[in-house]
Amino acid sequence: MSQPDETTGRVVRNTGAHYVAETPAGEINCKVKGNFRIRGLRTTNPVAVGDIVSVAPPGPDGTAYITAIEPRRNYIIRRSINLSKQAHIIAANIDRAVLVATLAHPSVSTNFIDRFLATAEAYRVPALLCINKTDLLADEPDGLELLHAVEHLYRTVGYEVVSVSARTGQGMENLRKALAGKTSLLCGNSGVGKSTIVNDLIPGIEQRTAEISAVHDQGMHTTTFSELFHLPGDPTGCIIDTPGIRGFGTVDFERADVGHYFPEIFELSHDCRFNNCTHVHEPGCAVLAAIDEGRVARSRYTSYLSILEDADEGKYRKPF
Repeated sequence: MSQPDETTGRVVRNTGAHYVAETPAGEINCKVKGNFRIRGLRTTNPVAVGDIVSVAPPGPDGTAYITAIEPRRNYIIRRSINLSKQAHIIAANIDRAVLVATLAHPSVSTNFIDRFLATAEAYRVPALLCINKTDLLADEPDGLELLHAVEHLYRTVGYEVVSVSARTGQGMENLRKALAGKTSLLCGNSGVGKSTIVNDLIPGIEQRTAEISAVHDQGMHTTTFSELFHLPGDPTGCIIDTPGIRGFGTVDFERADVGHYFPEIFELSHDCRFNNCTHVHEPGCAVLAAIDEGRVARSRYTSYLSILEDADEGKYRKPF
């Protein structure tokens, strides 16, 4: 792909207008040419952290430019709930998508969790749910019972769940083992402690952390751009830290495919009377029967319906 005078590297930092590519010769600060931005891409960022790119040497103005992107083997993309016309590639070429969530201070909704997991399913990226701040749940009424219920729910569906307290270090060794040797995306709401987790995984990195807003019980943004960090003592392990996000809008979901991204719904759909069952009102629906019998969590089904509503409203059109 590269021309003789170009070099190939992996994008390890994205600050909006500028990128940093990691190459055999070291890191290169580079930009994207204007015409490259509009080459059929309808996303806010044509280049994402994790992309393998060709970089031309600096010109007379001293600026190096990204000239091409190798085909991505996968990526995670989202739309903001409030900016439904804008799609954003969070990261590319990843081995695992890790959603960091908290059940208190702040309390992350299961709808947000399910939307993230469904997106990972849609783009064929293995997902892991990391529940942080478990030390705070002991002081919450029924906090530990809630933790065990959420762990059981998502493990039963088929997801790996790692519960940690980045503040005390409890469970962090289990998370390290899960991340070993992989390129992992860390994503989550603001305030769930991603930066504290990164600080623990990579001593000395000194990622900024922030206190939870006492007024809104939500985190203040501490990571302002996406960045890839190498895990110490792990030649092939790295994490991609991302800014905290408030909402997770799905992208490019066809209505008929939404059930495919919920493993328990997809498995039951084979027993539905109709092949094109939407699992909303049809007679002989195995999914509705399972919900009535308590074999499918109602929270997961509610999330499924919310994504169907996205498709009905025509919010999310194909980004490419």
